[in-house]
Amino acid sequence: MPANKYALLRYRIIDRCLTNRMRPYPTKEGLRRACEEGLYGSEGERISISTIEKDLWAMRNENELGYHAPIVYNAEHRGYEYEDPDYSISGLNLQEQDLQALRFATLTLLQFRDMPVFQQYQSAIGRIFDRVHATAPGQGIDQHIQFEQAPQTLGTEHIAALMSAIGEQCVVRFTYRKFVAGGDPEESDRCIEPYLMKEYRNRWYLIGKPEGADDVKTFALDRMSDVALDDARFVRDPKFDAARYFKDTIGITSGAGGVQEFRWAAAPLLSHYLDSQPIHATQRHLDVAPPHPGWTCYAIDVHPTYELNQWILGFGAHVHPLGPASWVEALRQTHQDALDRLG
Repeated sequence: MPANKYALLRYRIIDRCLTNRMRPYPTKEGLRRACEEGLYGSEGERISISTIEKDLWAMRNENELGYHAPIVYNAEHRGYEYEDPDYSISGLNLQEQDLQALRFATLTLLQFRDMPVFQQYQSAIGRIFDRVHATAPGQGIDQHIQFEQAPQTLGTEHIAALMSAIGEQCVVRFTYRKFVAGGDPEESDRCIEPYLMKEYRNRWYLIGKPEGADDVKTFALDRMSDVALDDARFVRDPKFDAARYFKDTIGITSGAGGVQEFRWAAAPLLSHYLDSQPIHATQRHLDVAPPHPGWTCYAIDVHPTYELNQWILGFGAHVHPLGPASWVEALRQTHQDALDRLG
């Protein structure tokens, strides 16, 4: 029978006691107290000696656990030990910095455990988390680190089916709601050859080739409904390179305008942020006179996209677009429209 998370935590605590060279040969009572303190603190007695006996048996004999721990009773010292002094159920001789890296990784993984596609692995994710964090009771890394999380993420229920369709090269059908400026969303039935899934700013997207089309397009999962895999199979377009598709872009759209050089100047404070975290791999300084004293000029080589404009507009008055001229005019018009609405 699978061990629950508390049993797994007790196994880790028992293992730590049995490998403690400073306090060797722990008794059953000593193991019980260590588990009690590790799981519940010093209040009450919630773990019995019989529970510890069952734990020792499981660690030795339970095939599903796979430990087969060589635990023996040392009559001379009246306590328990590993017959092999180098044994540990972790099987790894990890330093604290290694364990800290594992704790960070498991905390990252734990963010996704409530997504439908990960629910079948929820138990496994929980066991990994418990086993790694049991090595450091009281050191709650989740109290030291927080990740960005969206209040609500729609469309994640489609991830499993779409991943399967990509792997098996199955055509996928769904109803898609296209957002239209100034009007209600337009619904249409789509038939897509799925190539790639991508997450961007807490939203998931499918990149694929529509039936009869020559080019791939991007579809947001939160606008899909009635997703179904078709019996039809497709041959993946050899010209599509997932590793390079988003290389020359900012955001989720690759852009159809070809790669261009976009130039702007940044105010002194903003330039520090841009230097410490560039907005694209091609970002570089321009050796030209800035439009304002103390400002720094930059350039990147990307496709023109809506997301690029969002980035630049988000910096407000701390950015002065320099070119291309059509891009500068588009941003100027957006700012002007905003001013007009403010009155």
